[in-house]
Formats: sequence, C-alpha cells, structure tokens
Amino acid sequence: MGEVRVRFAPSPTGYLHIGGVRTALFNWLFARHEGGKFILRIEDTDRDRSTDEAIDMIVKGLRWTGIDWDEGPFRQTDRLELYRQKARELMDRGQAYWCICTPEELEARRKEAQAQGGAVKYDGRCRERSITSPTQPAALRFKSPQEGETVIDDLIKGPIRFDNSVLDDLIILRSNGYPTYNFSVVIDDALMGITHVIRGDDHVNNTPRQVPMFEALGYDVPRFAHLPMILGADKARLSKRHGATSVLAYQEMGYLPEGLVNYLVRLGWSYGDQEIFSISELVEKFTFDHVQKSAALFDPEKLLWMNAEYMKHTDPKRVAELLMPFLEKQGYDPTGPVHPNGGVEALIPPLRERARTLVEMVDWALPYVTDSVSMDEAAAKKFLTPEIAPSLQKFADRVKGVEPFSQETLELVFHAVLEEDGLKMGKLAQPLRVALTGRTASPGIYDVMELLGKVRTLQRIDRALKRIGSAPTNS
Repeated sequence: MGEVRVRFAPSPTGYLHIGGVRTALFNWLFARHEGGKFILRIEDTDRDRSTDEAIDMIVKGLRWTGIDWDEGPFRQTDRLELYRQKARELMDRGQAYWCICTPEELEARRKEAQAQGGAVKYDGRCRERSITSPTQPAALRFKSPQEGETVIDDLIKGPIRFDNSVLDDLIILRSNGYPTYNFSVVIDDALMGITHVIRGDDHVNNTPRQVPMFEALGYDVPRFAHLPMILGADKARLSKRHGATSVLAYQEMGYLPEGLVNYLVRLGWSYGDQEIFSISELVEKFTFDHVQKSAALFDPEKLLWMNAEYMKHTDPKRVAELLMPFLEKQGYDPTGPVHPNGGVEALIPPLRERARTLVEMVDWALPYVTDSVSMDEAAAKKFLTPEIAPSLQKFADRVKGVEPFSQETLELVFHAVLEEDGLKMGKLAQPLRVALTGRTASPGIYDVMELLGKVRTLQRIDRALKRIGSAPTNS
C-alpha cells in the first residue's frame, strides 16, 4: 500500500458538531498511525446554505481540538470548472446524458410511483434520447449500472452488497451548472489521491452511487470505512440536549480539548479496558479492527467524568492557561494588584479535585482573584457568631507575626488556638472558611490561607469580625 491519504470534508451549512469532530478524529488518527496525510476539504457547493462564518467556525473548532491538516483547506467552489470538465468527459464516454425533464414532471412521476407502490426513482426516459445540445434547461445525469451488484469491502462493516437495479441515474450537473454532492466528492477524492474514505454510516447508501463513477472515469476506488452513528441517551440521533451542538460550545462550557477528544474517540473505538489515552497513545493504537459496528451512546455524565480526570492530571500550567479567559470574563485582571499567592497556576492543584470543568473551577477560584468575597448569608448566620469571635481574633493576632506564611506554620498556630480554647477542628475551621471564602466548602483551610496570602487573610478575618460585631443580637 502506498501513502495513506484521508480527508475530512464538512459542509459549511451549520456548526461543526461533535459527530463531525469524531469523524475528523478517526481520519486524523488513521493518517497519523499510518504516517499518511490528512486533507481538509470544504464542500461548499450548496450556495444557499454555505457561509464563510460556518467555514471559520469549522476551522476554529478543529484547531481547538488539536486536529491539524497537511493539505487544505480546499473549497469546492474554487474547483467548479474542474467538475464541469469531468462531467463532459463522462458524456463523451457515453456514461452521462442530458435530461430535460422539468421539476414538475419529475414530481408528478414520483407521486405516481408512490401511489402504485413502485420504486421511487428516475424512470430513465431521457437516457436513450441522445440529446447533445439541449435548447431548454437541462441537467446532466450519470448512467448508473442497471444490472449486477456493487460490493463494498467496508473496513468496519465488512462486505456490503448493493443491487444495481435499484440505483438512480443521478444528476451530476444541475441545470444551473453546479455539480451535485455525489459527483463532486468522487472527483475530489480521485484527484486528491484519497486512499481511504472514512465517514459516518449515514453515507453508506451514497457509496454504491459513487463507486460506478470512479470506475467510469478510470479512477482507483478508495477503501471505505463507515463509522457507527452517535445516539443520544434515548437511543435516537443526537439532539442539542444530548450533545449535537457546536464543538466550540464545549469550549465555552469549560471542557479541556484533550478530555473531549479522548471521550469522542472512545465513542465507537476501544482498546481493552483502557479509558484514558494520551494523543500519542491514540495514534499508536488506532486501527479499524477496534472500531465497533453498532451505534455509540453519548453519555454527558461520562464526558464530565473524563474531563474531570483530565483536569486532575493535566499540567497545572496548561490548565491555568485554559482557565485564564474564564477568569477574565469574571473581571479578573492579570495585570492588576489582586493575584492568588503563587499566581493562577497555584490555584489549580487545590481546586481541581472539586471542579469537573473550567467553568466550575472559576466559581471555586473567585475568592482568590478578587478583593472581596460573595458571602453565603446562611453560612454566615450559622458560623460567624459572637461565640467564635474571640477565637477568630486570637488566631488573627497570632498570624500577624507568622513567618513564613506557609501551610506548616499556619497549622501550628491553628492547633495552638484550638487547644487553648478547647475547640474541635470544625468549630474554628468552618467559621474561618466562611470568613475567607464566603462559603462552607473549599480546599483545605491552610491551602486557602496560603493562596490568599497574609494581607488578604487578615483583611477577611477582620471583615468577618466587624460583621459579627455589627450583627443584631437575639434578645
């Protein structure tokens, strides 16, 4: 086998959803595994629905997931004259003919065939008319084989047999001069040297229509691999509620691209019981004999779990870089005076055990990147009481002289206050936690103080004490 060449060919008529990303991933992994080439091609011949904005979103989505391409992106609209030339070649070979049937006539025959229970396909009445120079609007049709079988040795599904008698004489060039999908994709795959066509199994029925076109033009027929569909939790095709949304929406929801990529590859592909793979492992291990034939179920909870695993094990510097735009949306100024002690990177280890997404992590991070805290009133009422005020004050007084301001020295001071005041850990830790973060859950209390630093720790304890002092007493 020569150099492997595969392509991802989205239509820019909407966003790039995760089903499309998975198709791109399987193409990309196969190319990288085989040391081949991955080509990006934009199939934009649908003039009414294709947009430059959609193309831009496709490119951004692929780049966010880390999928790069060796050639392209190519646009079909830049190749229109090529398709027309190849259509004329088919006609010169007697493999295509002009059809002058009007849309109204075709619709009437379609309804008649339906009413009679017959096959709903073009009846071929212009096939033998030998129209060479139509004087009225005409479409060019391909002469599909009418006898025998077209057999596809699918790399995933195995041999698939198609009865040629049910094939239509497909239009390959519309009356407006624009090529149809099934024709332009054949020309592109052939002239770009595509060796393997890897796509969703919703394209299976296109394959017996395309193979005869390769053969009629004298091109090598590529190998085909049709990927199982991704279904929602209700075992129906993905809805927006169950994942059929733009891949960039997952970026906005705070998913790490590595986590999403790992999850999508596992939707339909497996390697033993292993769940978590690095990109290099995926490239090394990816083969079609590990791709399942049946549809895969999209599980949002499994995706969250996998993303949480990546949050826990990815380099904190990398997570901090991804987190920064989310913090800035909340008003954090990386050039301003308020920073976590040790920078944003220092926040990652203590916070990632509690956050499954970057959006959740931002919520946990806010007390450390702002001057003030948003106080949970119920928590303040329960824990910031006159009874605990003396112990909080004592702790603050002792902390003022602590050097270095580290977890180890803070723990010594904290336990000394507990012992002197006869308190259990939670009796002081929870009021202190509420004073410092405004909530009852946080990383370890010593982590919290070290991240805030001495100045902000003392400021927040002082605010809490003033709050207690100004609170009305129950009579």
